[in-house]
Amino acid sequence: MWSIRWNTRPQSRVGPVRIALVANPTSGGSPVPETLARALREHGADVDVLICGRDDPEAIAADPPDRIAVASGDGTIAPLAELAGRLGIPLAVIPCGTANDYARATALPGDPLRAAELAATGRELRRFELGRLGDGQPFVNVASAGLASVAARRAAPLKPRLGPLAYGVGAARAAATAAPLECTIRADGAPVFAGAAWQVILAVTGAFGGGSGVGVADPSDGVLDVAIIPAGSRIGLVRRAWGLKTHTIAEQRGVAHHRGTEIAVDVPPGTEYNADGELRHTGLDRVTVERDAYALVVG
Repeated sequence: MWSIRWNTRPQSRVGPVRIALVANPTSGGSPVPETLARALREHGADVDVLICGRDDPEAIAADPPDRIAVASGDGTIAPLAELAGRLGIPLAVIPCGTANDYARATALPGDPLRAAELAATGRELRRFELGRLGDGQPFVNVASAGLASVAARRAAPLKPRLGPLAYGVGAARAAATAAPLECTIRADGAPVFAGAAWQVILAVTGAFGGGSGVGVADPSDGVLDVAIIPAGSRIGLVRRAWGLKTHTIAEQRGVAHHRGTEIAVDVPPGTEYNADGELRHTGLDRVTVERDAYALVVG
């Protein structure tokens, strides 16, 4: 997976690499933005700091830097990846969330200071796709309806106290109480599923939920992988949970796996779903993928 190597574009000027650091100081155990900015500067970067919720990242487009570095949880990565791709500059990710599934899926350093060093000095890029919801919002990991969204909602208040363990507690509570989801799914226009499902996962990297994943997903192939866990006994969810944790869920007997560039998921109005850890209620009606949407600094 991800065997293609890309070189950074030639710099148009001589001097330190210019980095726009977009930081979310409220994410997980995130270091304060100035700590990360100092780490970037120690490795030779010229850094401008933008704070999520206070500064508009679109301002970066007025005077594009050499690369964008995002220091936040997974939910903030996709809009910055889209922006970096639009500007034709690399994206660097400094994982500062609770689970940091994206960093795990793309083999980035889990330690923020090591990731900051890579952001400043890395010269190897890999190009990845972006998923896009029907309302235009991008995502980099998964969009998932059913138990995953219930688990995310149950886990949210537990994160400050339990950290990544909150996802496991949320998943256990969801499995014990949630009802299956009635849905109809089409892949590239062809019907592939109709009925009740415990979970529907549309995967780019395939990583979610503090260590769960769809292992067959490849974020560089330009297609979405869809894993559908059909409704069944709650006891059977133990085996499904094992498949998610071992990233083999798409290969389990009884789980439907499909691929496509356009996936339509028809669910009851108001159905809650999870996209990169953020709870949403619209956008599953037409989910598409953009191949080679952005370049990630990986080494």
